Amino acid sequence: MKIARIRLKNSVETYGIVSEDGTKIITKEQIQEKTGVPIPPRIKEFLFGGWLEEVNSVGANLTFDLPLNEVDLLAPLPNPPKIICLAFNYYDHARDAGLTPSEEPVIFLKPRTALNSPHGNVISPSYVKRLDYEAEIAVIIGKQVKKVSEENSLDAVFGYMIFHDVSARDIQFRDKQFTRGKSIDTFAPCGPWITTRDEIQDPQKLRITTKVNGEIRQNSSSSNMVIPIRKIISSLSELITIEPGDIISTGTPAGVAMSMKEPRYLKHDDTVEITIEGLGTIRNRILFN
Repeated sequence: MKIARIRLKNSVETYGIVSEDGTKIITKEQIQEKTGVPIPPRIKEFLFGGWLEEVNSVGANLTFDLPLNEVDLLAPLPNPPKIICLAFNYYDHARDAGLTPSEEPVIFLKPRTALNSPHGNVISPSYVKRLDYEAEIAVIIGKQVKKVSEENSLDAVFGYMIFHDVSARDIQFRDKQFTRGKSIDTFAPCGPWITTRDEIQDPQKLRITTKVNGEIRQNSSSSNMVIPIRKIISSLSELITIEPGDIISTGTPAGVAMSMKEPRYLKHDDTVEITIEGLGTIRNRILFN
């Protein structure tokens, strides 16, 4: 199942279930009207309160009438408890950066104020001269875990989505740490929806592609992750309580501008398009102010 948060033409925000082909949606109001299931008003309650099973039980009654191109897609989760991001978690990306990958997650936190819609503009301060793109698979946690084993860690996953970890490299290099250069408002486009875990047979076998103005820059697979998702969750839970709604972004593969022999950083009016197998496509225009 694909669950999206949207804004209707009348500016009302709501959420719903997206059709299998990703072209239409049925809103929570329509689900309730057609099935009698009393859908909760907020998406977080729907995702993590057991309502999915309820809706699945009446799924045959659902019809998708509203085209997605007639609504605005929003960031699927407006207020996650935590956004945890991994650095250098792909062999090819670490190699290009001249680093030896760590056997434990190297993390930083990104504030929820950085969240952006899947088609929203990324607005960078004009003084940033080395703006970079990073396509990532994000894990949406569905239940609280602490010190969970690798064998059981994927049971905590609700679903997956695309995460664009936009990075101001000049700030990052100057600070010698990640947080400030990655935390600017709009620097975390994500979506286009949350794809539930059951739709992704193996999260370690997903094709990841990034295009800048139509040119392929990143073309890799989640099979190149240094630390697989099950170990990421287990390792993090040794120290951090992982909660429903947490977003864990699992790192980016090779092909970022920073690692090019002649870096080609993002410019004003560039378009970045990220496609991840099974998760959809997000597209963001770059603006400097």
